[in-house]
Amino acid sequence: MSQVYTTEELIKILTDERQACLTGKRLKLEVKVSGNPVIDQFIQTEGLQKFTAYQDFKAAIHEYQKEHQISGIVWQKVCIKGETLHYPEVDGQLIALQNDLKIIASAKNSILEFWYKVTVGMDFYLSVSNGKQYQQINLEDIKRIEQRTQWASLCKWEKSNFLEIILQLGWGKPEEACYKRGFPASGSEFIHGVNPGKQPIG
Repeated sequence: MSQVYTTEELIKILTDERQACLTGKRLKLEVKVSGNPVIDQFIQTEGLQKFTAYQDFKAAIHEYQKEHQISGIVWQKVCIKGETLHYPEVDGQLIALQNDLKIIASAKNSILEFWYKVTVGMDFYLSVSNGKQYQQINLEDIKRIEQRTQWASLCKWEKSNFLEIILQLGWGKPEEACYKRGFPASGSEFIHGVNPGKQPIG
């Protein structure tokens, strides 16, 4: 019987393959920019070849995940203001299986409870225009967004004089939510908590 890779091993394989593609060790040579051979001969395609090679490899890993029912969940730990939370998150390179969606949905309330606790007194901003702008919002706005989402995730930016706590509230498949690839079936909103008078940077 052949070995079935673990979640951690798949992440390592994808990380190594991504690096190989970025350094030009893997290229998808048949990639054409325009499809017009006259134009394509004047356009450098190496960047597109690297990107396509990695995307194809990642798609094969996702099929392997489905076939062998390998979870995309990794457990994260975040410490903010003396409070600690362990929570499940789908790794950015993997996909969420049906069971993974149930796991992250069941963690939503504890993530929200933690986020509300560590952002007391902070100003809140909603990321708009694909993260290029921020609109100030209040707790009532956050509660409305919270009602229409299925899962949550956290991220923080911290320096000696700055703290930003980012809450991602999502629905559908996490792998399709971040860059609006699966919108409207999948998507997410990013809410930034910052100290009063500060602006988000993440």
